[in-house]
Amino acid sequence: MNRLLSTGLASFALLSATSLSCGSQGSNNNQQTIEPAKSSAIRVTDPQVSADDTATLASDNAAFALDAYHQMAAANSNLVFSPASISIALAMAYAGAAGTTASEMAATMHYTLPPERLHPAFDALDLALASRGQGKLGADGGPMQLHVVNAAWGERSYTFESAYLDTLATNYGTGLNLLDFITGFESARVTINDWVAAQTENKIQNLLPEGTVSADTRLVLTNAVYFNAAWLMPFDPTNTHDGTFNLVDGTTVTTKLMGATLANVAALQGDGFAAVALPYQDDRLSLLVVVPDSGTFAAFEASLDAAKLTAIVAGLTNQQVLLGLPRFHTETSQSLGDVLQALGMTSAFTAGQADFSGMDGTHNLYISDVIHKAFIDVAEKGTEAAAATAVVMDGSAAPSGLVIYADRPFLYFLRDQPTGALLFMGRVLDPSKS
Repeated sequence: MNRLLSTGLASFALLSATSLSCGSQGSNNNQQTIEPAKSSAIRVTDPQVSADDTATLASDNAAFALDAYHQMAAANSNLVFSPASISIALAMAYAGAAGTTASEMAATMHYTLPPERLHPAFDALDLALASRGQGKLGADGGPMQLHVVNAAWGERSYTFESAYLDTLATNYGTGLNLLDFITGFESARVTINDWVAAQTENKIQNLLPEGTVSADTRLVLTNAVYFNAAWLMPFDPTNTHDGTFNLVDGTTVTTKLMGATLANVAALQGDGFAAVALPYQDDRLSLLVVVPDSGTFAAFEASLDAAKLTAIVAGLTNQQVLLGLPRFHTETSQSLGDVLQALGMTSAFTAGQADFSGMDGTHNLYISDVIHKAFIDVAEKGTEAAAATAVVMDGSAAPSGLVIYADRPFLYFLRDQPTGALLFMGRVLDPSKS
């Protein structure tokens, strides 16, 4: 087999949305000089992906998103994460998996497309998202931003299969950045963390704490997602007031509630819930807010799956809405290793059983952890959000219309409507906390 780079063994790490990790303590706090090692392949910028494959990818990613949500919600209060980031990161790892490891990853991630169609579909999704927001405003008054950026970081002495690196180049737009993990793993960690911070406007920092990268690290795959957009119909700050928010346990907190009367917005009064999709200036993107009836949040949340979410989206119709929504700022940092193993991805985390031979031609690499970190801030002018996923692999009374008053726990989904991509999703149980 043809290979790129030379020999060695140890760990592999994959990162989506901002950064990635592995191992133990390092040698210095300085950045390393990065040596680029580009594949001879170039990115396909006009992938021929059918509408059916685009729809399948969206449906599959949503199914994984809801599976992951139910696992993550058990350990969190307020919650935010990026399903798109996690799916892209693990797709880059899946490109090097084989055998039982590949089949378990496909089942867990709901990758139903065969690899020769899956990776181009992710390429098309990435390129579609990159086209959003041109000429529109961000929440901070600057240009709207939606960045989905991939990068690969490899141990400079290690051997990788050229076919695997070609897949990363053609479908994920990344070459290989060569670092010295063996003798300078701490400086390599700092280098990757700085890349993550730069790609997320410094919203995701120190994704890889000390002790997470070691001399055994061999590969880090990174995908950074950053979103900053103004509402199409901003909230009037003069309508923001102190209000009461009812918690799940029956107690209350005081929070800032934003109020607006929206003349023509997609909304739905459903059976046991109300929903509204708040468009951004590029109205292909919106924040879907779903507010279960009072006292029913836990039951509604437990019943929510991809099919129910699809039905909610399909039921939205344009109408006048009187809206009350709290400002909220949420940050989540969580290891996803247990989550993914509970969903069936077990051999990938087991030394001696994991098969990532498509990456290096051996069976030496396995995932030691998957780390995800995300941030979202929703206010009167718009939304800012960022996320990071790391897969670590080691060797060895009002105007007429619908009233939606989110004075109780609710769920939210930041969606790209043409592709169906869930860029961010989560829940707000207490807006007075992050």
